[in-house]
Amino acid sequence: MSDARPKRATEPSGPSPTEPGTALRVAVVLLVAASGAVETISFTALDHVFAGVMTSNLALLGMAVGRAQATGVTAAVLALAGFGVGAAVTAWFTRRPRGEVTRWSPPVLWSLAGEALLLAAGAVTWALLDGAPGPLARDVLQCGAALTMGIQSGAMVAAGHAAAPTTYLTGSLATYIVKGVGAGRPNRWVPARLAALMVGAAASMAVLRNAAAWAGVLPPVLVVCALLAAGVRRGGAAGPAR
Repeated sequence: MSDARPKRATEPSGPSPTEPGTALRVAVVLLVAASGAVETISFTALDHVFAGVMTSNLALLGMAVGRAQATGVTAAVLALAGFGVGAAVTAWFTRRPRGEVTRWSPPVLWSLAGEALLLAAGAVTWALLDGAPGPLARDVLQCGAALTMGIQSGAMVAAGHAAAPTTYLTGSLATYIVKGVGAGRPNRWVPARLAALMVGAAASMAVLRNAAAWAGVLPPVLVVCALLAAGVRRGGAAGPAR
């Protein structure tokens, strides 16, 4: 007689290749911390606009126009232009190889490496100016800071499901509340990213207050650490960061 007992489904011996991997999740958290550090310098030490939150800059631009404040208009426009150029160049550079779920494509990694180099150049310039740039230098640094955040945002979009937002987290917070807490499936990495934003901003502010000339060092260091984390491959692949 044939064995009529139902066969048990084979249990997976390890994590699915499409499940989130720690390496890329940590890389995304580090990039969020870097963006928090950049935003602190941009808003408090440059011209009171954001380097990566363009919706807020549009509001700031509208307020500056309403007050007929030329300085505020210039700063907001420079930030918007820098971010747009950074995102557009990254979109062009990464348009062919699409990021996979299990890893970041080489163009994404090279884009982030370019961001780190630009941030390092800004840090050197900031140090040479002793943390007190003049009006022209502030404009250049403001546009450059927004350029790096545009590159980072573009790289994360190009990485697709292997990444998550790193410069603007309002949507992440709303999704976490509605689809996570509200549906009983909270993702612990969303609070980790939100905390990283605050930690990066706090650390940058502390350096600005106590050693202003070194304030630009933290963002490139964090981006380099993110690149190193993204290069960690466990079990042949790292998973998505969502």
